[in-house]
Amino acid sequence: MKLGKKIKTLRIARGYTQEELADRCDLSRSFISQLENDQVSPSIDTLERILRVLGSDLKTFFSTDKRQEKIVFKASERVPMYLDEYGIKGYILMDNIEDKSIDPKLIELAPGAETEEEDPHEGDEFGYVISGKLELILDGKVYKVNQGDCFYYCSDRKHKIRNPYEKSVKFLWIDIE
Repeated sequence: MKLGKKIKTLRIARGYTQEELADRCDLSRSFISQLENDQVSPSIDTLERILRVLGSDLKTFFSTDKRQEKIVFKASERVPMYLDEYGIKGYILMDNIEDKSIDPKLIELAPGAETEEEDPHEGDEFGYVISGKLELILDGKVYKVNQGDCFYYCSDRKHKIRNPYEKSVKFLWIDIE
């Protein structure tokens, strides 16, 4: 693949117009157009600047590695997270994946069990209740979440999940960076 075509592919994947890319790189739109059509060659500094804006770098851009991406994650590959003694069973659903922006977990809380309260941190969190019901506590405010419901919140406040009910609850919990 030619340099210009690779840059154009990255630009389109980021949703930038030629004008937007040019503005972000302090270059002219005509230069970006010529570059994408392989009519000009950028200096290394200019290429690094363009790639930084496009979320890449020289090593990745010129890599010929065809990394094998994992698509299916088998139930047998799940990594246990919690001990049964606390009434919490958890499994990391996708392990050994670099640069993932989500971290999905399958959690089961026994009656009366609860997660530790987490301090505010970066990111967002999403959950979907597969069976049972639970309580989501955000900065002390309680939200009741039933089977089939989902929840989503910014992780910038204290939070925890508990099961004050008589039946176990199973839910999908996704940390989003």
